[in-house]
Amino acid sequence: MGKIKVAFFGTPIFAIPILEGLVENYDVVLVVTQPDKPVGRSKELKPSPIKEFALKHNIKVLTPAKIKEEYQEIITEEIDIIVTCAYGQIIPDELLSFPRLGCINVHASLLPELRGGAPIHKAIINGYEKTGITIMYMASKMDAGDIISQIETPITDEDNVGTLHDRLSQLGSELLLNTLPSIIDGTNARAPQDEDLVTYAYNIQREEEKLNFNKNTIELVNQIRGLYPWPLAYMLIDNKETKVLKAKVSNKCMDGEVGTIIHADEEGLYIKTIDGVLKVLEIKPFSKKETNIKDYLNGKDKNSLIGRSVR
Repeated sequence: MGKIKVAFFGTPIFAIPILEGLVENYDVVLVVTQPDKPVGRSKELKPSPIKEFALKHNIKVLTPAKIKEEYQEIITEEIDIIVTCAYGQIIPDELLSFPRLGCINVHASLLPELRGGAPIHKAIINGYEKTGITIMYMASKMDAGDIISQIETPITDEDNVGTLHDRLSQLGSELLLNTLPSIIDGTNARAPQDEDLVTYAYNIQREEEKLNFNKNTIELVNQIRGLYPWPLAYMLIDNKETKVLKAKVSNKCMDGEVGTIIHADEEGLYIKTIDGVLKVLEIKPFSKKETNIKDYLNGKDKNSLIGRSVR
């Protein structure tokens, strides 16, 4: 089984446990990832996490800017199967049909739910009680291929994108390694997706990060959890962007205008929503470090905050 030759397509940290499992159990002959990207003020080019991992393990790496136009070198390799995970580009048909065992994908949702690039964020934002990993055959249409195997995990009230990301990453590696033997010997399941059940999880847009206090409180809590620790939800206080890191539904019954601070103490900022009160626990004020509300209020006149509009 170790002689099976694998090409792996992936880019972010999420994909590292998946690639690591493949390296430990199979012959990974090629890694394909996104090109190096400029970061910081210096715009220094930085390789993807997957490229860094591959180079440390002496695996050949390709970084095509447009895989649909730059796949010729890949098909010169001796490859039995292509495994993808969060690669970031659409794989052309020429590659999907190239390896003898096919092209499979590790996707962080229970397909056909949450096709797209942000399934972990959207599972929490949408208030899902569970999500999971799907191993599927790739198709021309995004995340639409036949399902091979799935595994579920509950989403707890304490979960955020960071915790769920890490858990799903490990589950993805485990499920892939448990599934590959059946693909290799041809005994794997293969079930078409039900198109009537399809939902989408497109990449997070800037406008989705802003809190709208005309929503239900639990929706706001889910939005904050579903954007933490990246890219972070935010609100405007005195027209300055304030990131909201943690919050919960308050059990305090207080009157006030929706979208205003109605109370402040060492435990939190209390903001009126359409159906209750949001208790903000941790924030990152504009151009400042992350802080809890106790430290944020230190030296401030709490009463001056009451009635202040938040939008």
